[in-house]
Amino acid sequence: MTPRTDTTFSVRPDRHLIRPNGHSQRFLLARVTAPRATTERPRPPVNLAIVLDRSGSMSGDKLRVAKTAVEEAIARLQPEDRFSVVVYDDVVDVVIESTSASAEARRGAVERLRTIEARGSTNLGEGWLRGCEQVARALAEQGINRCLLLTDGLANVGITDHEQLARHAAELRARGVSTSTFGVGNDFDERLLQELADVGGGHFYYIADAPQIRDAITSEVGETLEVVARDVTLEITARDDIRIDPISPYKAAAAGNRTFVSLGDLVSEQVVEVVLRLSFPFGLVGRETGAIVALADRDGVFGPGGMGAAEAARLTWTYADDRANDEQPRDRDVDRAVAHLFAARARQEAVQRNRVGDYAGARHILDATAARIREYAGSDPELRSLVDALIQEEVVLAAPMAEPSRKRMYAASANLMRSRDASGRSVKRA
Repeated sequence: MTPRTDTTFSVRPDRHLIRPNGHSQRFLLARVTAPRATTERPRPPVNLAIVLDRSGSMSGDKLRVAKTAVEEAIARLQPEDRFSVVVYDDVVDVVIESTSASAEARRGAVERLRTIEARGSTNLGEGWLRGCEQVARALAEQGINRCLLLTDGLANVGITDHEQLARHAAELRARGVSTSTFGVGNDFDERLLQELADVGGGHFYYIADAPQIRDAITSEVGETLEVVARDVTLEITARDDIRIDPISPYKAAAAGNRTFVSLGDLVSEQVVEVVLRLSFPFGLVGRETGAIVALADRDGVFGPGGMGAAEAARLTWTYADDRANDEQPRDRDVDRAVAHLFAARARQEAVQRNRVGDYAGARHILDATAARIREYAGSDPELRSLVDALIQEEVVLAAPMAEPSRKRMYAASANLMRSRDASGRSVKRA
C-alpha cells in the first residue's frame, strides 16, 4: 500500500544541547495529521455495542434522548456493519444481540428500544462487559470493534473496583475491543470513565445535561465511521540509557531500546500532538546522542506494507557546557505544548483536591505550575497568558465549586491533553 501524500508527520525538540553532568531533560513534540477519507479507500466495517444505563436516575429526558440517539446512530450503519444494544440497572439485558445492520435489524432495534424504562441500581461493570462480549463474539478483524458505555451514576452493584475495571478494559483492548464512555450529569465518576476510555483505546465525553447526549453519541459514532488508520503507534528508538516518558496521556510500552506509544485509531484529517520527555545520562562535552521517531499503523496507511512506518524523524543532541546550555534558543511551539499539558494536569489535580475540601492544596498545585511555566515563558504572550489564567483559577478553586463546574474543568483538561476539543471531538486539519 502506498503512503498517503496528504499525511503529515513532524517531530520537534525544544532544545538541541544537553548538560554533561546534569541529567538533562528535553521535550519532543510529535504532530500527526491523518489522511483524508476518500472513496478510493473503503472505510473499515464497524462492529458496535451500545450500552445504556437505565437505572432510576436516568428516568425522563435522559433516557428518552439516549434512546433517540441510539436510533439515529444505528440508522447511519450499513449492512456490512454490525451492532448490538445492551441496557442495565442492577439487571443486565441484551436488547439486541450482535447482528448485521440490515434495514430489518435496525427497525427491530428501534421497536425494542421504545419499550425500555428506567428502574433499579447501577451495575455498570457487568453491563459494560456484556456489551464488550457482544462485540467480541463477531470481532471484525479488518474493522473497528467498539463498545459505547453511557451512564449517569456510580458503579454501585457488581464490579465496583476501579483497578479491576481498568484491567478488564486493557485486556479487551488487547483483544481488539475498544471502549468509549459517556458521563451524564453530576453524579458519575469522571476519573473511572476517563480511565476506562484511556486504557480501553476510546474516548471520554462529559455530558452536562440530557440534550447533549445526542450530540456526543452522534459525534462518537460519526468518528468511528471516519476511521482511516487503525492502531497508530509512535515508535521511538534510542540508547538504552535514555529514558523516554510520554507527557501526553497515551499508553506506552518499552522493549529494549524502543518505546511504543499507542495513539489508537485516527479519523479523517485528525490532528494529534504527542509530547515526550527524554532524560539523558551523563556524557562528555562535544559528544552526540540521538533518537529516531517513526510512525506506524496496522494497515500501512502511514507506510508501505502492514505496520509500515512513515519516513522516520532523526534527532540529535550534543553535550555542551552550562553556558552554552543556558544561552541556547528554545522552540516556542514545543514550550507551549508542554506548558498546556502541565497546566491541564494541574487543573485536574486541583479539581480533585477541591472536591475533598483541600482548597489550600488546590491552590498550591496551580501556583506551583504557574511558577514553573513562568520560568521559561519570557515575553511569549501565549505562555504569559497561560500563567495569568492559572493564577486566576487559584481563586476559583480555593473555595467550594459547584459539581458541574468541576466536571467541566476536568473534562476540558482531559480533552486538551488528548488533542481533542472541549466537547471531546477530534481536532481536524484547518
